[in-house]
Amino acid sequence: VQLQASGGGLVQAGGSLKLSCVISGSTFSRYGATWYRQAPGSQREWVAGLAAGGATNYVDFVKGRFTISRDNAKNTVYLQMNSLKPEDTAVYYCKQERGAHAYWGQGTLVTVSS
Repeated sequence: VQLQASGGGLVQAGGSLKLSCVISGSTFSRYGATWYRQAPGSQREWVAGLAAGGATNYVDFVKGRFTISRDNAKNTVYLQMNSLKPEDTAVYYCKQERGAHAYWGQGTLVTVSS
């Protein structure tokens, strides 16, 4: 299983970005997926989760601004990020757990300027 994240970049505060995570494997739709982020000097933190059945969860500080979704036909999980703030600056990682195994993407850098 391989995860390839993309879509990061530099954006001004208040702007939007949409991250993508392409996940290899024919059983993509059987599993949920999550997004994490790691800001400079900080620990990696959970941001949003999407269950295989479609239920979503968000950390409080992104609720109402970020939306996680998936396209099973494209084996892709997305993170739409709106109303971005400088404190959202971080490397964003996608993750998928399959049983006892956890698979991570390589991360994509999001920089929000004030």
